[in-house]
Amino acid sequence: MKVFVTGGAGYIGSVCVEQLIKHGHSVTVFDNLQQGHRAAVHRDASLIVGDLANPTEIDKALIETRPDAVMHFAARTSVAESVEKPFLHLGDNVRNGLNLMEAVVSHGITRFILSSTAALFGSPEKMPIAADERIDPGSPYGESKSILERVLYWLDQTSGVRYAALRYFNAAGATAERGEDHDPETHLIPLVLQVPLGQRDKIMVFGDDYPTRDGTCVRDYIHIVDLAEAHILALEALEDGSRTYNLGNGAGFTVLEVIEAAREVTGHAIPVEVGTRRGGDLAELIACSEKIEQQLGWKPKYPRVRDIVASAWRWHQQHPHGYQDR
Repeated sequence: MKVFVTGGAGYIGSVCVEQLIKHGHSVTVFDNLQQGHRAAVHRDASLIVGDLANPTEIDKALIETRPDAVMHFAARTSVAESVEKPFLHLGDNVRNGLNLMEAVVSHGITRFILSSTAALFGSPEKMPIAADERIDPGSPYGESKSILERVLYWLDQTSGVRYAALRYFNAAGATAERGEDHDPETHLIPLVLQVPLGQRDKIMVFGDDYPTRDGTCVRDYIHIVDLAEAHILALEALEDGSRTYNLGNGAGFTVLEVIEAAREVTGHAIPVEVGTRRGGDLAELIACSEKIEQQLGWKPKYPRVRDIVASAWRWHQQHPHGYQDR
């Protein structure tokens, strides 16, 4: 299958491209390289440097490549920034997503995978969070993904576009060649690993008085390869209709448990400083992935936090300053 991947130079997108190629698919990456890295693009993928804000560039790329399917990862993803700059996130994510979807319809492409988010669930009623949980975004970022999911629902009804919206929780870990390199970095595992790399003296923990087993927030971490495999299974299942799935391990880890795993993996003490809670942080966020397990047979191969951290540590040791291509 020929797959057109937006944001394929970013963290999640580049690993999904890697796995698509391993499964025998032909891949074109479409990325403006503002947040992604040219060095992250798989050598067997084609790269088109283009911007979803420009419909002409999208149209030209789709004419050149004639893909069978689209995977859409390109987006602004910072929840905190979206609260500070709502028009930036709602504007870019929604407007650019609509540009892409309009082009998909006009070129007769009927398979679409959306990189969605757990940020759809700002106030979950049940934990773990199932795919049928009430959508109530807790941020403009989450709202932008919710809007795109609704647009896809109507494209299914009106244009025959079969889609999968994959809502994932905390993507983490690395492959041998691809890992996390954000600027600025906001994710816990790469931040923790900056301590043994000598790039920071300690790690800040925001609150240790939550109603959890050690007082710190619980989050569901999913290995990036498991995440990519779910995208491929969903892509292959679109013949049977559109679908939405939540993706996670189904078991959460506290902030302190992640730090302890990093200590074991790296052999470094990793000092901790406890600060005040951050506004909007929920005590616990865990995914229920039963729907995709039952329908597609997907199950995480790397559920242990130690294994996830170890894969990230191997990559960061080889790339202490990331891709170095900014």
